[in-house]
Amino acid sequence: MGLFKKGLAAAGALAAASAAGTAYFYNRTMIRQNAIVERTMKMAGTDWSQYSDILAERKAFAFAQPHEEVYVTSYDGLKLHATYIPAIKETGEKKRVVICFHGYTSKSLADFIGLTDYYFKRGFTMLHPDARAHGESEGKYIGFGCLDRRDALKWINWVPEKCGEDVEIYLHGISMGGATVLMASGMELPPQVKGIISDCGFTSPKEVFTHVLNTMYHLPAFPIINEADIVNRKLAGYGMDECNAKREVAKAKVPILFIHGSKDTFVPSYMCNELYDSCASKKQILIVEGAAHGESYFKEMATYEKTLDAFIEGCE
Repeated sequence: MGLFKKGLAAAGALAAASAAGTAYFYNRTMIRQNAIVERTMKMAGTDWSQYSDILAERKAFAFAQPHEEVYVTSYDGLKLHATYIPAIKETGEKKRVVICFHGYTSKSLADFIGLTDYYFKRGFTMLHPDARAHGESEGKYIGFGCLDRRDALKWINWVPEKCGEDVEIYLHGISMGGATVLMASGMELPPQVKGIISDCGFTSPKEVFTHVLNTMYHLPAFPIINEADIVNRKLAGYGMDECNAKREVAKAKVPILFIHGSKDTFVPSYMCNELYDSCASKKQILIVEGAAHGESYFKEMATYEKTLDAFIEGCE
């Protein structure tokens, strides 16, 4: 009996430790006020200080342009915010809008400060949404692309109302934003959507969390992810692998450009290769050697822009 009681006590202690670990992981990862940008940047490991001059210059220029703060309501009643920047260069071509989706714990233009220069020079109008539970958008629970893809569809449908039915729309996402646009690729998109660009996007929350727990915390994913999945279904309304970008791109009809850095330790580049292999639509891939998470544009700017030019020309 003594051994039995000790066994029960040990099992109870393990269960309590597991529950505590799950609560710690969930609260700091999935809930808005606990998801801190500085921690995310540290985990991603990209040295942004080396690009501080060009970022400061392009940020000053971007924020000096005429812009408008706009809003839509999500399918579940959240007020979602975006910054709308009209084109500043007349190209004589069709109206083109790029919707830019930022990464985890970021906001609006933050992840696209560098790329604003590219889109300004090519006559694009830009729409920079704040993901739910980020920036000025409402929401308590982070969507990790699974919920954000439905919000993306709201913004996609908003653009023709604002710019006219003859507008051409491109979706460009970085990190969680990259996962968002890939998850949206399997949905019924309006004909105005001509192309999708995913930069360092992941396959699913479950798979990227498993990678982070294994490589950065040296912890097994089980049972933390499984328990967090149960909690998230109840609180946020979606499962950790409910929407997997690999399954969604297998249904895609719009051309997709996949971009990733070879030295990305936060979202490993093998996910990009898996996504590319699964994609059913016209596709292209660019792996930037030596680039860390979200660094591809800055690491090989000329190559990145040339690849974007060719992709967009092919879509049109």
